[in-house]
Amino acid sequence: MDTPPLSGSDSDSDESQVTDRELQDAFSRGLLKPGLNVVLDGPKKAVNDVSGLKQCLAEFKRDLEWVERLDVTLGPVPEISGPRSTSENKDQKAVDPEDDFQREMSFYRQAQAAVLSVLPRLHQLKVPTKRPTDYFAEMAKSDQQMQKIRQKLQAKQAAMEKSEKAKQLRALRKYGKKVQTEVLQKRQREKTHMMNAIKKYQKGFSDKLDFLEGDQKPVARRTKEGAKGQQMKKGPSAKRRYKNQKFGFGGKKKGSKWNTRESYDDVSSFRAKTAHGKGLKRPGKKGSNKRPGKRTREKMKSRAR
Repeated sequence: MDTPPLSGSDSDSDESQVTDRELQDAFSRGLLKPGLNVVLDGPKKAVNDVSGLKQCLAEFKRDLEWVERLDVTLGPVPEISGPRSTSENKDQKAVDPEDDFQREMSFYRQAQAAVLSVLPRLHQLKVPTKRPTDYFAEMAKSDQQMQKIRQKLQAKQAAMEKSEKAKQLRALRKYGKKVQTEVLQKRQREKTHMMNAIKKYQKGFSDKLDFLEGDQKPVARRTKEGAKGQQMKKGPSAKRRYKNQKFGFGGKKKGSKWNTRESYDDVSSFRAKTAHGKGLKRPGKKGSNKRPGKRTREKMKSRAR
């Protein structure tokens, strides 16, 4: 193949269509001159080698079964099944390539139609279409990269837990102060109530000692005091009853030691030894063992001389 003489004149890149083989041939013949572009006399003729194309197709074409190829050619699935479907099928080819949403929807519908037509065929051929539960797939990222991601996620989670714990501590401090003030106020109320109850008891307005327990609610005690307060007004006061119990309650004094029929019949306190003068003798008081006095002992000594 003869190449035209090369010159150093500049030309557009569209006009120069020189392959690498032609450049190598020109370089080997010494036809290349200083410059970057090669000027051709006319445009390169396109060669339509039908026999060569068929030969290439026959070389890489293989007569395999459909299971090995899994190729299917279908149009997009219709959106609405009805009378409008025919008119829409006509307009399906008129998809605006500039409209991203319409273009992606056409791809999605075409893939959906392929899946709907291929799945029954695969089931007939007993080809599994679902991934098994124990399927193991190799990660696209390395273990080191996944370890870094894991550490980053753990650090982020730890920071979130730390901040959450700090928020809870602040909330607990506020709640603790509130509870402390409530407890102090409750103690002050209980103390005031107890002092009032003690004063009422000392003055005889009440005879109850429930305030010493401290567990009952003041409202319950008030209701009980109000319920039994009416009975207290009818009889003597608590102070009067206490003094009556201690010093006597007045009334008849004479004849208090007289025998009655019940006391006469009651012989539970009778003691025979005491009744016959044989009372209990205290130890060391026996007459035989009694030691004589000092003067008696001196007299006994003088007589013995």
